Amino acid sequence: MLIKSAEFIISNTDYLKCPQDGKPEYAFIGRSNVGKSSLINMLTNRKGLAMTSSTPGKTMLINHFLINGEWYLVDLPGYGYARRGKENRDRLQQIIEDYVLEREALTSLFVLVDSRHEPQKIDLEFMEWLGENGVPFGIVFTKGDKQGPVRLQQNVDAYKQKLLERWEELPPVFVTSSEKKLGREELLDYIEKINKLLR
Repeated sequence: MLIKSAEFIISNTDYLKCPQDGKPEYAFIGRSNVGKSSLINMLTNRKGLAMTSSTPGKTMLINHFLINGEWYLVDLPGYGYARRGKENRDRLQQIIEDYVLEREALTSLFVLVDSRHEPQKIDLEFMEWLGENGVPFGIVFTKGDKQGPVRLQQNVDAYKQKLLERWEELPPVFVTSSEKKLGREELLDYIEKINKLLR
């Protein structure tokens, strides 16, 4: 897929105020500091489209970007940032849950996972919750250039093994690097394939 245009449309905390034009939405979510903004900028080829924050867990907004005038890339708040107060954490959880469960235009959710770490309980629990609620999702491993190819493959395989303890089949898996543009084509082709099926 060729990205001809990517424009910021709207930010808010209420899924009911999201665009109502029915275009398919592909949302990106992950723990704080997983490299979400860098990935979005890499996918769209726009350096400052999604703001990378030096403070983890800063954004509490649902951000909509219109791609090629055809579909939305949605940047969701990061989850699991421990240094938030409980009230903030609960509020954030509500924003995410409302969007993920109630948003009819949500076509697929991409859960970002740092490929350098072993499977994290919070990510596994989040994916379990998505599965229980029938939310279609894929797993995007980020920072794939931060270790050698063998180590990277071992980490990805370890994650798959962990998931297969509970799941009969795996969701789509993508390995990416924002710096090396690794996985960009695979991810965009996957989105394009779904969009064609929706037409």
